[in-house]
Amino acid sequence: MLVDPDIGLFRADERVFTAMLDGWRAQMLARGLTADTIKQRCQLLERFQRFTGEFPWQWRPADIDDFLADLRSGEKPISLKTLRSYSNAVAMFCSYLTHPAYGWGEFCERTFGDIPSQICFEWNMPRHTTDDAVPAKKRSFTKAELQRLFDYLDDLVDQEFAAGSKRWLPLFRDPVAFKVCYAYGLRRREMTMLDLEDFGPNPHVSDYGRFGAVQVRFAKGAAASGPRRRTVLTVPEFDWVVDQLKTWTAGGMRQQFPTAERSSALWPSERGARMSLGSFGDAFAAARDAVGLPQELGLHCLRHSYVTHLIEAGYDAAFVQIIWGRNRGVFDVQHEARNRTVPRDGGAYLKLSITRDRGRVH
Repeated sequence: MLVDPDIGLFRADERVFTAMLDGWRAQMLARGLTADTIKQRCQLLERFQRFTGEFPWQWRPADIDDFLADLRSGEKPISLKTLRSYSNAVAMFCSYLTHPAYGWGEFCERTFGDIPSQICFEWNMPRHTTDDAVPAKKRSFTKAELQRLFDYLDDLVDQEFAAGSKRWLPLFRDPVAFKVCYAYGLRRREMTMLDLEDFGPNPHVSDYGRFGAVQVRFAKGAAASGPRRRTVLTVPEFDWVVDQLKTWTAGGMRQQFPTAERSSALWPSERGARMSLGSFGDAFAAARDAVGLPQELGLHCLRHSYVTHLIEAGYDAAFVQIIWGRNRGVFDVQHEARNRTVPRDGGAYLKLSITRDRGRVH
């Protein structure tokens, strides 16, 4: 019906806008974008249309200015990162509409007497002037802060177990997951999506057994590329994580979850085969607040702490960048402890209470 000039449209503006979104959705699918990204962008354009009360062939630069200004004001203004994401989405939608290959300009001129135009320009979009988009308040944990946090989590398990509460098992799982996140510098999604099969030996360090390295299969990828893979080796400064993982897997802790047999997910939940990203985030935030740490220190800050503490321990910055980055993996780098007198309970890097083996809890 949209291509037949002899057929009139009932509520033409709404139906054409819907068709535009459908076409843009198909283009993004063809480019390989994820379903979540496509859904969020389309919902944003619908929100923008409701805000303006007009349709793409009527939009003007002042409309996007007013929309973004409204979101940046009020009690909870959006961040610059979100602002940049929103303006980019509107700009891409306008680019799609104005491309002659899709014919929307010709159709709108014939149907409405007006044509879509680009409304986002360099002078009314936030600039991305630095590669570091991390808010200034975000930072790494200090070692003392990590000590407080993990001490609290470990003591909480002891308290619940002594009281005979069933909560001790999920409370046991969460700090192990957080320590793995810290010991390998993982993002929240990377940690959540780990499976038992993702761990393997490092032939150069036989002491670590099957936990000499972890293959991260859901690492952050470039636009439309899908998840990337990288391998992160267990380093001497964090080799206490090996005992944590042995206790969790071979020690029988994971198997006590009734959902453990449903999949090989490393972190089963009480009701599902795998923990959700939000559940881990909520548990971490609750522990952080309980020990009085700043709210800016989220779960992702463990990843930044991994890098900071390796640099402080004397690791070469280029080496840390390789094992931390998303563009390359490490498969053949040998790790040798600089000081063989350092104890194996965490290398005196953090106190024993952070790295202690919780295998006594059954």
